[in-house]
Amino acid sequence: MTAFVSVVRRAASLFALTSSLVLSGCAVVVGPPVPDDIAACERWLERLDEQVDVHAVRDGGAARLPGWRFLRVDRLLASYRDEAGASEAAWAAWGRRMVALDELARTAEIRNLPPASMASLGVGGAPAAMERVRACAPGLWARLSADPLARERLQQAARVPDDYSPVMRGLGLYPLTRWPFFAGVEREQRQWQKRWDQAAQPDPSGVARERYRPAVDGPDGLTDVTDLLLRLPRDALGMPVPDAATAQRLLAAYAPVIDIDTVADHDRPGRLSWGASPAPEVNLREPVLYQRIAHTRLGGRTLLQLVYSLWFPERPARSGLDLLAGRIDAVVLRLTLDGRGRVLMLDSIHGCGCYHVFVPGAAMALRPPTDPGTEWAFVPARLPALSPGQRLRVHLSAIDHQLVGVGADAATAEGGAVTYRLLDEDALRNLPTAEGGHRSAFWSSGIMPGTERGERALFWPMGIASPGAMRQWGRHPTAFVGRRHFDDPTLLAERFDWLDEPVGR
Repeated sequence: MTAFVSVVRRAASLFALTSSLVLSGCAVVVGPPVPDDIAACERWLERLDEQVDVHAVRDGGAARLPGWRFLRVDRLLASYRDEAGASEAAWAAWGRRMVALDELARTAEIRNLPPASMASLGVGGAPAAMERVRACAPGLWARLSADPLARERLQQAARVPDDYSPVMRGLGLYPLTRWPFFAGVEREQRQWQKRWDQAAQPDPSGVARERYRPAVDGPDGLTDVTDLLLRLPRDALGMPVPDAATAQRLLAAYAPVIDIDTVADHDRPGRLSWGASPAPEVNLREPVLYQRIAHTRLGGRTLLQLVYSLWFPERPARSGLDLLAGRIDAVVLRLTLDGRGRVLMLDSIHGCGCYHVFVPGAAMALRPPTDPGTEWAFVPARLPALSPGQRLRVHLSAIDHQLVGVGADAATAEGGAVTYRLLDEDALRNLPTAEGGHRSAFWSSGIMPGTERGERALFWPMGIASPGAMRQWGRHPTAFVGRRHFDDPTLLAERFDWLDEPVGR
């Protein structure tokens, strides 16, 4: 009888975990493995990892956690590692999100494996392999959660290594060389400010400008968006949990209008795929913006961020020796929303993490730098006031694709605008190849092949691997002097005050 009760209790516990995962939106298989199967799961995941590494298809986004093959962590979840222990509900929410990160990465890795590797794993194909990944996670998490020491170890281990190499900085005598680099950064920002000022003038350059609009309807109005955001459920960590349809609606509602100074095809964005080149190719017949949801922690809240990236065939050389030129160029635009749908901040980088610019709204005030000798925040302008339903318009320069202006879109009926489509950024993890397969746009290091720049020969003492090369989300160091990552959830909170921050959660 005692043994029977023990089995029932164990089954009830595992069923509760599975139900929690299902309700959270993570796809799992009902009926998690029994303890004997847990050991089999660990062996199978080890074999899967071996195949992934043999075929060099390791995803370079979220960080792996040694000892827990079914979990991955990003900087957002790492920032919650202490709060995760506050309650069982918080612990479960934290775990669900780490399981989901691993599942997302493994979906890409398995799809990029050659079909023959499935036979060595004992499964009939990629869908079956993912079913096994999903089936293993609940039991593995339940066993981990039942061990207090394992929980403590996980909280300590849930960190993301930064993308600055102390070895490179040591060899490059960083404490000394940082000062001439910092002077160069300040000089570059002064020139960049002049470009913003010039771009604000009517027809400042005489260069033809192409306008790109999203091929979706605009927002119904601020009231509708506010209602949508206010209805968003939050998990036990306080993080908003939009379903896929809601996330898509928000991304479409705020997709910007983009003006691009255009002198040749290298100034036209398109869809990425693999061809015969060392780097991905850009199909200019399909103008797209890749999109994703991100988060920031500001004012005791976790706020939604809407991220859009557009990709160009190259950054052409301005002269015979242009260290910044190379294949593929990209611009990343990020909008931070408050809880009622107002845009608090636009910030942007190039695909390499370079040229980080902050354009705050009226409610955000820049703080003075904590260290005068580091890159803090370049703020060349402020966001315009937007009427309900009005889109933000951004202005990019020709050739180097710098963000040089922002405005409110007039939304007139003028013709000639090019329409772009919105695609999920995760598609970059599985780009189609000419042979009919799939391959990630990035190496496991998070760097895009074939996009190396000559500047890496000079800038390596700042500790960044291959500066100037295009990078995967989660792998963007954005400062040469100091340390700064684009996906750091405390980035805005450290640098800006939220002047009309709401009271309470």
